[in-house]
Amino acid sequence: MTVAVVDVIVDRERSLGVAWEDGRRLDIALGELRSLCPCAGCIGVREQGASIQLPSSLSAISAELHGNWGLAIRWSDGHETGIYGWEMLRSLAGEVGG
Repeated sequence: MTVAVVDVIVDRERSLGVAWEDGRRLDIALGELRSLCPCAGCIGVREQGASIQLPSSLSAISAELHGNWGLAIRWSDGHETGIYGWEMLRSLAGEVGG
């Protein structure tokens, strides 16, 4: 059973907030979210034991819903290929105490 997302709040300078219908919430800093990008390139970097290099100032230029699947974010560092699936974000809610 999939739990529906009921609210998404993008603070373009600070964080992403997601709420699900069962009351679970995620509040995650943009830098942490960007470092967890699910695109193939970023996964490859992390699998090699390296970190995603982030600029000192990072913001979300835009965020677009992708149907019932997830959220795509265009970052100020030019990256825009990862789609953050709702299941991935929900699993992070437990990890970051959100």
